[in-house]
Amino acid sequence: MKKAIRIADLFRREQELLGRTARVRGWVRTRRDSKAGISFIELNDGSCLKNLQIIVDLNLPQLTETVQKVSTGSSMQVEGVVNASPGKGQSIELHASGIELYGGADPATYPLQKKRHSFEFLRQIAHLRPRTNTIGAVARVRNRLSYAIHQFFQDRGFYYVHTPIITSSDCEGAGEVFRVTTLKPENMVGNEAGEAAAGDFFGKPAYLTVSGQLQAEIYALALGNVYTFGPTFRAENSNTSRHLAEFWMVEPEMAFCDLEEDLEIAQALIQRLVEVVLTDCREDLDFFVRFIEPTLRDTLEKVVESPFETVSYTDALELLKKSRESFSFPVDWGSDLQAEHERYLTEKVFKKPVAVVHFPRSLKPFYMRVNDDEKTVAAMDILVPGIGEIVGGSQREERLDVLLEQMKLKGVSPDDYRWYVELREYGSVPHAGFGLGLERLLQFTTGLPNIREVIPFPRTPGHADF
Repeated sequence: MKKAIRIADLFRREQELLGRTARVRGWVRTRRDSKAGISFIELNDGSCLKNLQIIVDLNLPQLTETVQKVSTGSSMQVEGVVNASPGKGQSIELHASGIELYGGADPATYPLQKKRHSFEFLRQIAHLRPRTNTIGAVARVRNRLSYAIHQFFQDRGFYYVHTPIITSSDCEGAGEVFRVTTLKPENMVGNEAGEAAAGDFFGKPAYLTVSGQLQAEIYALALGNVYTFGPTFRAENSNTSRHLAEFWMVEPEMAFCDLEEDLEIAQALIQRLVEVVLTDCREDLDFFVRFIEPTLRDTLEKVVESPFETVSYTDALELLKKSRESFSFPVDWGSDLQAEHERYLTEKVFKKPVAVVHFPRSLKPFYMRVNDDEKTVAAMDILVPGIGEIVGGSQREERLDVLLEQMKLKGVSPDDYRWYVELREYGSVPHAGFGLGLERLLQFTTGLPNIREVIPFPRTPGHADF
């Protein structure tokens, strides 16, 4: 099969290619026949938001029969000459000299006709929704951000570590994990927490990972600075616009690092990723500004231009208490910040991203470093306007005696985490890290209100199709 040019490359090189023959391939968005004997076909191959207009002279017998079979959703190859276009909003068009139809699409049943479809409807046809402007644009931004994440850490000397998907540890300690088993339901008897797993594949309870953090700590305490980037899973029965059962996280872990340095890296990462969207995803960003969120570009530019605000959990609560807002959830010391609190701080008080630090010890997992006041831990949450929490991290507890005390308070058995305890016995050092949710970052950079639109195949309670 002879090589074709991607439509995005065709537009990038249009001055060079004017008057020359080119071959393109893609899927038909629309076809319109004029009374003058011309067929206008809008072709898109997913490489960019723009469609390429194909001009077909219906007086050419070798093209007419094929064109009559072309409808929205069809796939085709077109060869022709690149000409300047007199049409509004398009710089070039392709005048066809040859057409090959790969696959048709019955107009009576093809669900993506030329009209706006609801996001709820599109989720039901996840095998076709990438062909829409919105989901296609999200896919391109997601791709660029994923690459930029690797660039950011590789440029800073971090090592990429592949942490396991199947694990026996529950990093968050919340118990909201997916069990991995080869046992048949009728053979799953006894204590769900342990004894019944003796005859299972791993001989002990195993779960889909909620975080690669604990395993990344192992490598940070050998290689220095590492990061892991992959899917994580939470069996949380939540149907909000911010939660998924399967999502992607980037999690750096850094040896010889404290909370302040941890926060600096997290801010630099967010600002760099937002900058990438502004500079490298302009066409798709223009689309989101036009159809999703008119203030999106201004919001993103402010993130890049100014440092984040930092406020302690205690001071943040005072700001919330002094407000005249009627919050649905109480604002009491020791209570976790809810989405409404996070958005109030970022959108009403500071009007920019906010890092909340030093949370109550009782709120956070066992591995976070206890502060000198013994009431708080060296934790941080980075909040952004419109979304709320986008990053969660902390300095890790490197002191053996304090870690064991934390485990006891949280009801975590040191025997189950013997390897984690030994890291504090053999050359322990101060270290820190954080997790950045890719989907929430995508929500923030695209303006899309529902997290289910920024992942190819959303997994939520009751939904695991495709």
